[in-house]
Amino acid sequence: MDIYNVEAAEILAHETLNLPIGEAAPIYEKLLATFPTAAKYWKQYVESYIVTNDEETAKQIFSRCLLTCPHINLWRCYINFIKKVNSKRGSEGLEETKKAFDFMLNYVGNDVASGPVWMEYIAFLKSMPVMTPQEESHRMTTIRKVYQKAILVPTSHVEQLWKDYDNFENSVSRTLAKGLLSEYQPKFNSAKAVYRERKKYIDDIDWNMLATPSTGSYKEEQQCLAWKRLLTFEKGNPQRIDVTAANRRITFTYEQCLMYLYHHPDVWYDYATWHAKNGSTDSAIKIFQRAVKALPGSEVLKYAFAELEESVGAIQPAKTIYESLVAENSSMSSLAHIQFIRFLRRTEGIEAARKYFLEVRKLPSCTYHVYVAYATMSFCLDKDAKVAQNVFEVGLKRFMQEPGYVLEYADFLCRLNDDRNVRALFERALSLLPPEESVEVWKRFAQFEQIYGDLSSMLKVEQRRKEALSRTSEDVVSSLENTLYDVVSRYNYMDLWPCSSKELDYLSRQEWLAKNMSKKADRSVMLTSGGGSTLDKGTIGVGANAKLLPQSTKVIRPETSRMVIYDPRQMKGPVISATSSGYTKEVDEIFKMLSPPLMSFITNLPAIEGPSPDIDIVLSVLLQSTLPTGHDVGKPSAPVPGRATTDISGPRNQNGSVRRPPKRKAVERQEEEDAAAAAQSRAMPDIFRLRQIQRSRGGGPAQSGSAAMSSGSMFSGEQSANSSS
Repeated sequence: MDIYNVEAAEILAHETLNLPIGEAAPIYEKLLATFPTAAKYWKQYVESYIVTNDEETAKQIFSRCLLTCPHINLWRCYINFIKKVNSKRGSEGLEETKKAFDFMLNYVGNDVASGPVWMEYIAFLKSMPVMTPQEESHRMTTIRKVYQKAILVPTSHVEQLWKDYDNFENSVSRTLAKGLLSEYQPKFNSAKAVYRERKKYIDDIDWNMLATPSTGSYKEEQQCLAWKRLLTFEKGNPQRIDVTAANRRITFTYEQCLMYLYHHPDVWYDYATWHAKNGSTDSAIKIFQRAVKALPGSEVLKYAFAELEESVGAIQPAKTIYESLVAENSSMSSLAHIQFIRFLRRTEGIEAARKYFLEVRKLPSCTYHVYVAYATMSFCLDKDAKVAQNVFEVGLKRFMQEPGYVLEYADFLCRLNDDRNVRALFERALSLLPPEESVEVWKRFAQFEQIYGDLSSMLKVEQRRKEALSRTSEDVVSSLENTLYDVVSRYNYMDLWPCSSKELDYLSRQEWLAKNMSKKADRSVMLTSGGGSTLDKGTIGVGANAKLLPQSTKVIRPETSRMVIYDPRQMKGPVISATSSGYTKEVDEIFKMLSPPLMSFITNLPAIEGPSPDIDIVLSVLLQSTLPTGHDVGKPSAPVPGRATTDISGPRNQNGSVRRPPKRKAVERQEEEDAAAAAQSRAMPDIFRLRQIQRSRGGGPAQSGSAAMSSGSMFSGEQSANSSS
């Protein structure tokens, strides 16, 4: 069962509205455990308790969701709840409500939809009773500060807030208002301009989307791009506000983004690294802590978290993260072991890393990768090849059947220029590996001899390779033959080749055909088989330095023996007795019934091989089209009925413009339409005759298609000929 089924969650949430809170609460808890950032579900959940006047439970729910769901509708539900709770508590309740407004605007005051909240707060402040002039002065100062904050936020109500602020200042003091308004006018204009730009990015975001793991859908990708564009816009500080305010706005945008892209590790990483780059390492650590809690299965986030801790000198917290990685992946933890060994070497020294390696290599789940990583690290740091070689030799007793390990060991010995031991290693490994798993080892052995051996040893290994791998081929004789392709394999180097791309393409195709000659297949299929697509040198695995490990057995590969190249020469049409003209007797009889231009057109049609259209559809389109009449041919100024055309080759005026013919009368236009309809009806028999030719011709279907596709211009020519005659 898919717990992230959005449609099922929406239906369940809707049905829960009609249930009593006792039955609905477990359902809401289950929904919110799956969608912890779904503000609409939190709002629906808390409203169920507010309706029943269960204030304590409502407060607990708000404390769980407000800071992680910066959604304006949820926060407005919170402020309405606070106002309701404190409505009968007098001055103390008003003060609590004021604190709630300040708390709310501190978190969601930068929302593009927060304009009504600012206006509601100002109205609340204006309604607060005052007893003394000092209290009145304090209230006016507070209202002024709120206005000045509100007009700096690019919201949909910024213009209305500016008008209200203008009226407020003028109602207090016109003299003071002039100076304040002139000071804040440019800031308001900037906020208004930024809102227009901000809205372009906001409109692309789906605010009802639920946070689900990545599915790769088109809608999901578009939402990711929309959020990243908005974040890039906010990071550019288009309003040119101070750094603290700009960072607060960016933080708010990231928090909103995580409501919808909660399961996307790249968003968490970008958020944390943005804090780190801005010097707030503590905030970055807190973001990583939230990230690994939200996505406990994301190893890459834990590595990034450990990297941050190590970079700031917090070695013990970083070590704890590595230990958790090893413990959580006890059955498949080779990568975690390798990274932990490297961490210990960096922070505690090579001796601590060696001690941990000795413990890990005893585990049944330890793979050859751990041996290779530790041996390479020891060789690079200690400069002692003997220690590294001893590690490889110990691992070889356990992983001789792993081609990847053999190749890594061979690379290490090559770095030591120990060609004798390299040859001995290849001989030992090839004597134990089955032929189907030794392909890459044989390939590397041959490449080694090309670099370190002489010509005789190189050819000898190549021949042994062919003999060994021929056991896996059905055609033993052809697989043992030497080909020019083998020479290309021996004498290329990196991206340098002893032949052109065209020659390489040809040789590759011939090599493939030679290997498939003995396949039990139909003769026609065998003649048309091969590598039809052009090959690139980079795609052929014969490079001397190509470092390829054995292919995974889980990869499903195409059955190349059944691939067929499209070759029209191999397509045999039906056997039809032809006359001296090259057509059947039935076709010759039909030709006699056609007009000379139409017959000449059909007989001169080229034989085109390839895909063909549906003849019935083509003819139906032609029958429904309006054809030009005979007396209209050669008259550019006469419009074809049912089709708007413009002739630029007609007679011109002195200034070079096309001379327009005088408008025709309605009667003349009607006569032309009648003539066109008559011409079309006369052409219909020829179309049906053409259809008979298509069905009886000896060529393939593509020949019929070319005839049908060209018949539109054919009838025009025939009508012209008949008209001239």
